[in-house]
Amino acid sequence: MHLSRRNLLATATLAAVPTTVPRHQDAFHTGFERLAADDYRLLEGRRVGIVTNPTGITRDARHIVDVMHESPLVELTAVFGPEHGFRGTAQAGGSEGRYDDPETGLPVYDTYLKSGRPLADVFTAAGVDTVVFDIQDVGARFYTYIWTLYDCMEAAQLAGKRFVVLDRPNPVTGRAAQGPVLHKEFATFVGRQPIAQAHGMTVAELARLFNEEFLAAPVPLETVRMTGWRRTDFYDASRLPWVPPSPNMPTPDTALVYSGTCLFEGTNLSEGRGTTRPFELLGAEGIDGRWAAAANRLELPGVRFREAYFAPTFSKFEGKTVGGVQIHVTDRAAYDPVRTGIALLVTARQVWDGFAWRSDDWIDKLTGSDRVRTMIDAGADTDEVVGAWQQELAAFRRIRKEYLLYG
Repeated sequence: MHLSRRNLLATATLAAVPTTVPRHQDAFHTGFERLAADDYRLLEGRRVGIVTNPTGITRDARHIVDVMHESPLVELTAVFGPEHGFRGTAQAGGSEGRYDDPETGLPVYDTYLKSGRPLADVFTAAGVDTVVFDIQDVGARFYTYIWTLYDCMEAAQLAGKRFVVLDRPNPVTGRAAQGPVLHKEFATFVGRQPIAQAHGMTVAELARLFNEEFLAAPVPLETVRMTGWRRTDFYDASRLPWVPPSPNMPTPDTALVYSGTCLFEGTNLSEGRGTTRPFELLGAEGIDGRWAAAANRLELPGVRFREAYFAPTFSKFEGKTVGGVQIHVTDRAAYDPVRTGIALLVTARQVWDGFAWRSDDWIDKLTGSDRVRTMIDAGADTDEVVGAWQQELAAFRRIRKEYLLYG
């Protein structure tokens, strides 16, 4: 993997905004809270469009679009919705299309699966000169909102727009990146560029990295960082309400396991969609307690596995009772979701003769290459698979370090 360095970085970070909010060490505030406390001065005189979804909220659970629309200090003229939509009415792989928001009357434009010049044309048609991004990420490369961020930055540059990112926490901490790094020939909307499977970055940090390392030309970028957030903080440290970023991400516990167990989307096993514990429940018809026993024998740090039976209400095995495991994280600081996901793939294949990859090799898109699939098929164990990506992960960590905003 080669990540080129650019000499020019058009990035400014709002690091010391005058604010009425207390500045003691433990005062956590999102990028939006700091922007609003500064009377939206960063957006003064601008026609603003915002890329957001139901996670764009204040700590009293009001949507920031509603708050900004009511303010005479900001000219909010358009909203851009990602996958699942601005108000969150669409399921996975869907969006809300073009409509006028009933609450505010603002025009809502659909960005899902748009990129490059077509997306730039959407920004131009909306008549905005500044595009703002505020969406809660969950820390995994294949969660599409970070690629909506990337696509919108690229489109804003093409359309001659300014770009502002309002930061929010990585809910599973900003500790060291984990997992394989995407190989460019496997790039899709679940991974546009070579970053680690669990990137350990916030959206503002990712925006800085995207702007210098990956965009063909940098966009005029400004980031409004959080205060009071540390890299070791889990989501509950923020004391913000949790709004599901997508229909199958109901709690921060889901986000904690997601960067590993989403790999089961690339298999014929259920990843728990259609249950109240998606990505924590995994299974298929014909699996029994041998899987949980095999996984527990590995003594993976911070996690135990319970034999579980469940009947998904939609998606794989809809209406059928299947057997499998439930993941119980016992020490979230010690837990490694990517290693755990690989271990579960390895042991599932060992104990269940019905195991198969999806016929479209979707697992390769999720892991970023064909290496995980081919190594597991060849009988590699967990340590061998994890060891195979360490060199490229170390290279990504070195680059990543240059764009981190928090200690």
